Amino acid sequence: MHLLDFALSQYKLIVTLVALLSFPLLMKACCKLLEKVTRGKIDSHRKQRADLLIRVLVAFVFVCFMLVFWGIELRGLLVLGSSLFAMLGVAMFAGWSLLSNLTSFLLMFIQNDYRVGNWVRIVDGANFVEGCIVEMGLMSVVLRHVDGHKVVYPNNLFVTRPVMVLSQEPTKPKQVPTPRRTLGPKK
Repeated sequence: MHLLDFALSQYKLIVTLVALLSFPLLMKACCKLLEKVTRGKIDSHRKQRADLLIRVLVAFVFVCFMLVFWGIELRGLLVLGSSLFAMLGVAMFAGWSLLSNLTSFLLMFIQNDYRVGNWVRIVDGANFVEGCIVEMGLMSVVLRHVDGHKVVYPNNLFVTRPVMVLSQEPTKPKQVPTPRRTLGPKK
């Protein structure tokens, strides 16, 4: 009888414990469903990005349900979250816009034009950057130049600049010898 009384008085704690123990199973089921739906349809890098996005969304929904279950008002948390997000946006506005980079990441995730392993040329006015896409992250795209140098290019610039997907690796630029100049009078 004491066990039943304890279970009734602590039902929220017990339900939360069961939910926390079943959360990894829910994540695994979502990942298996993603694998089943996308098998052979998308490349592995895009699948990894979709897997990350689904994990974040499931965790966010799970946390929201747990907060509502415990009686915590989401309205107050939304005000706090939006205030923190606005402060973060103002703080990041001087450098690179965090929101712009994250939005650009989502745009690149949806469109299938670029993927890891593609050689691209990003045109910016009279200048350009060439390289092989090594990594596509939340904030930037990492390119490996023909010379082996890494170029980290922000997502918001990658989306807003013209990008040419090259059919093959560009040739290594040849160095042209420059004549030596001496200071002083000509002879």
